This record gives sequence, structure tokens and C-alpha cells, in this order.
Amino acid sequence: MSQIQRYRDNLQDEIDGAALYTALSRHERDETRQDLFLQLAQAENEHADVWRDRLMAAGVSDFPLGPSLKTRLLIRLVRYFGPGFVLPVVAANEFADRNKYAGQSDALRMSADEHGHAAVIRAAAGHGGPVGGADIAGAERWHRGGSGNELRAAVLGVNDGLVSNFCLVMGVAGAGAASATVLLTGVAGLVAGALSMALGEWLSVTNASELARTQIEKEAEELEQTPEAEKKELALIYQAKGIEREHAWEIASKVMENRETALDTLVREELGIDPSELGGNPWSAAGVSLLLFALGAIFPIFPFLWLDNSQAIVASIVLSLIGLGAVGMVTSLFNGRSFGYSAIRQIVFGGVAAAITFGVGILFGASVA
Repeated sequence: MSQIQRYRDNLQDEIDGAALYTALSRHERDETRQDLFLQLAQAENEHADVWRDRLMAAGVSDFPLGPSLKTRLLIRLVRYFGPGFVLPVVAANEFADRNKYAGQSDALRMSADEHGHAAVIRAAAGHGGPVGGADIAGAERWHRGGSGNELRAAVLGVNDGLVSNFCLVMGVAGAGAASATVLLTGVAGLVAGALSMALGEWLSVTNASELARTQIEKEAEELEQTPEAEKKELALIYQAKGIEREHAWEIASKVMENRETALDTLVREELGIDPSELGGNPWSAAGVSLLLFALGAIFPIFPFLWLDNSQAIVASIVLSLIGLGAVGMVTSLFNGRSFGYSAIRQIVFGGVAAAITFGVGILFGASVA
């Protein structure tokens, strides 16, 4: 890679970081976190100035001026769904890029900054609200979800519906079924799959919530019966987090003065449960799961609504591959790959799966005939 290209790439990365942190600050409700994101944005802007000045000193004027397409997409997600929706993705990307300046002798100071940014944003992704008292050392999870990442779960839900129904439709079409039959099969696959996903999500969230409540009740009982033992456990947890023994005992003693605060802290620290969420609402989780699966599953069957036979099959393949490419592009937000690579990989894997089921349909269709 040429030095000029390296300058350009570094500048684009810093512009992206500054724009994203500015958006996070703008849409963050907590003032402490707003200030944190603004400081990170300022640091990224300072880094960008360095690379911009070096490009200009080299006589280069055609350098990046604004955020990349991927970053603009993340900013839109922040705007529509809030910082918590994308923060795990940002934290993962920062951690993956923490060594990007390690091999660049003219960016040693910035390399140390990037390591610090990765640590700070990972802490922010795992901690909600101001730090202090019972919150110390990351006691509270921020926007806890089943996978820890709502964006990833949403993409996987759409992908499940798209791939499964694409394969189902191609299998039936390969067997030589009429367009009306293929359409009926696809609709049945959409409904059955969406309901199955919704029921599975409802059961998962309900069971998680019931288990959490049972654990909280047991913890409350232990706190009532053996408060000194619980205080010792809490002090040891703080020591394990790197707090000195005497200070850990002071914090634990202060927390234990109020039983409600003590229970809340013990549940968060010892069980890793956020009492305010308890797994979330099972009905909303089921509804979202149903809609996401159906959104993906409708792609393969849509052409069969107005086209027949081979035309419908070709249109279904094209539309499904476009959908797979779109899913792949969104996955690039949290896998660190480029839009093109992620889209092509998704298209190839989904296309191969559909081709296999199409071939199986041909074989079974011939044998039945």
C-alpha cells in the first residue's frame, strides 16, 4: 500500500469514527454518556486533522470529506433505534481495529489513543447510566438482549425467513409443481415458519424471565437469612474486579445498609441479571420475531403472485439473491468485512442451498412421476 493511500484510509477511518460518535452523543439521553461520546468524537477529529494535513502537505487534494456508506447506515440506525441498538457493534469494531496503527511508526500516539477508545467504548456497551455507588465496576448491563446485540438478532431473523423459504420454494418448483402450488407452499412456509419462530421466542423469553424471578427470590431469601455471608460475597466480587480489599469491604458495607439496594446490587453482580428487565416482554419479542421472519420469507414467493412457471422461478431467484445481498451488506456492520465481500458471501451460500433443494426437487419429482 502506498503512503498516500494509507493516509487516505486512515483519514476515512477517523472521519467515520468522529461522525458516529457525534451521532451517538446527539441521541444519547444520559448527560454523562453524551459527554463521553463527544470527547471520543473530538479525539477522532484531531486524528483526522493529522492525516488531512499530511495529505495536503503531499500535494493531495482529493481526500475523503464525509463518512462512508457503512457509517451513514449506522448513524441512521442510531437515529431510528437509539444508541443502544448499535453500540455493541461499535464496541466490537473498535476492539477489532485497536491495533490498526500498531505497525505505523508515524502514528504511535494515535495507536495508544485507539487502544483507550476500544476500552472505553467496550465499557460503555456493557454499562448503562452514570458510574457510582452500587454501579461500580460495570454492575449494570445496558439494553441487555438475548444475544447482546439487537441488530445482529434482527438480521438473523430476516435471513432465517429468506433462506428457509427460498429453499422450500425452489424445492417445490424443482419438482415441477404449478405456480399456484408453489405459491401456496411458500405462503404456508412463511406462516408456519413465522409462527414457529414467534412461539420459540415467546418460550425463550418467558422461561428466561421465570428463571430470573426464581433466582431473585432465592437471593432475597439468602439476603434475609444470611446478610453477613452475602456482604462477604459482594466484597469478594469487588475484589475480583481489582478493588483493594479494604475498599471493597467499605463499598459492600455501604451497599448492604439498604436491603432494597443490596438486593438489586447482588442480583446484578452475583447473578448478572437486570431486575428492571427480567428478560423483556415475551409478547413483543414474539411479535418482532414473527415480523422479521415473514419479511425475509416473502421475497421468494412474491413473484409467484403475478408470474407463472419459469418466469416466476427466475424472478424468485433474482429477488431472493438481491435480498441475500442486502442481508450480507447489513452483516458487514458487525463482521468487519466490506459491503461487497459480505453481500457476495451471503449470495453464494444462500444460492448454493437453494440450488441443492432445487436439485432434490427435480430428483424427487422425477421419481414420483
